[in-house]
Amino acid sequence: MTRISGGSSDGLAGEPAPLELESGKRRSFLGALLALGSFFVGTLLSVPLVRFALFPLLRRTTELEASPVGALSEFSSLTEPIAKIIQIEQVDGWRKAVSEKTVYVTKDKNGRLSVLSSICPHLGCTVPWVTAKSEFICPCHGAVYTSDGSRISGPSLRGMDTLDTSVQDGQLLVRFQYFRQLTSDKEVIG
Repeated sequence: MTRISGGSSDGLAGEPAPLELESGKRRSFLGALLALGSFFVGTLLSVPLVRFALFPLLRRTTELEASPVGALSEFSSLTEPIAKIIQIEQVDGWRKAVSEKTVYVTKDKNGRLSVLSSICPHLGCTVPWVTAKSEFICPCHGAVYTSDGSRISGPSLRGMDTLDTSVQDGQLLVRFQYFRQLTSDKEVIG
């Protein structure tokens, strides 16, 4: 018997062996499986990146609603600022956050009620009313303000920030906002 070299083991020339055919199918199946798995992993990893890139465009938070400060009759004989704590409720997606903020109810130069944010426009410290000096004095950097929130001295570039108010059913309501610090203009940031 003569063996033919270069052929298959069964003696037929040009036909691949069943083992080689099965091995080729297995390799192409594993290659396709690897490609499919790589595609899914790549897609899953790109979702946070796409969300991060689009977040500023799609961001939605609820508008802060007005919070009750107190009855108007409480503030009729106001001679100096009164600190009041208000509750702010904000819904962001499925998360609900309730926080407490201190505001000051005072009278402006024309004698009308005004509500001031207790956050210093310089660097964000909480500014207390100092009864002994009849001034707002920031404990962090020494900014001084009058009873209506006007700037007297210190590093702050503007007076204390006034908040939007309204009256409903005899109640004084205030809409709390955050303002950009270290600027001379009052610019809402949140």
